[in-house]
Amino acid sequence: MVSSGQLSPAPPDTPATARAEIDTLTLGDLASGPGWRRPVLLDRDLLILTAGGHGTAELDFRALPCRPGTLLRVRAGQVLRCAGPHLDATVVRWDADALRGLDVDPDAVPAWLQLAGEDEDAVITEVSQLAVDCQRHHGLAAARGLLRHQLAVLLLRLSLLPEGSRPAPRAEAATFHRLCREIERGYQHTRRVEDYADRLGCSVRTLTRASLAVTGRSAKQVVDERVALQACRLLAATDEPIAQIGRRLGFSEPTNFGRFFTREVGMSPGAFRAARERPAPGPVVRPRPPADAVGGLSRA
Repeated sequence: MVSSGQLSPAPPDTPATARAEIDTLTLGDLASGPGWRRPVLLDRDLLILTAGGHGTAELDFRALPCRPGTLLRVRAGQVLRCAGPHLDATVVRWDADALRGLDVDPDAVPAWLQLAGEDEDAVITEVSQLAVDCQRHHGLAAARGLLRHQLAVLLLRLSLLPEGSRPAPRAEAATFHRLCREIERGYQHTRRVEDYADRLGCSVRTLTRASLAVTGRSAKQVVDERVALQACRLLAATDEPIAQIGRRLGFSEPTNFGRFFTREVGMSPGAFRAARERPAPGPVVRPRPPADAVGGLSRA
């Protein structure tokens, strides 16, 4: 079994050495302080494979159970906190360009998987070998291709695991995926579905139909939830002033941001920030659906 206590992660980067494009580390190395006092806003993509212990990981404020064989796929820009008993886990971390030119889609891997049997054995073997090679060949340019292809194989294997839920119709799922990509580019500037329909060359009705088919929620709800999610991330993981967060998300007046946030999340921005040091018992913002860029929770 993979054990974070047995791995020796690559040495930390220094000004004299470039940051490793792909590396491995322990779960504790990600924490913002002892006991994960507050969530961490991540700037790189991760895979987290639990080898021992039981606990809970809060990924974008959604509580996910973790035990041996649990794998988490975490995207850059998400917030993470691991609460409860100690979890022994290995983290694989990579830069956005690490997979450039390879035929692999990291977003095809869901946010949560509970591995078992032969699938678990195969993933443990690949993560273990990747960890060994990251340590053994740290800083060697000649090893870049080896690590990139090992990571690609691991992601492909995870993306091919059996689906846990019935997918939406292909055409509507494709439309929804396009909408989510456009939202990622534009949510800080507009929350109008009409604007996204214009950019995608389709009607508001088409976007709403696709959103309902995939998520059971309207396109407007999907847009608003993405804005609220980003607000939650910044409130929980940074000390940025609340009014400044509102401006970053397109609200010219703090009162408008406060009303929007309270409507979406159920509490004021100030109350949410005040509670950030207490692990959340469950979802705070309704999670985005499996087909979007954040990833799903549907496979077990």
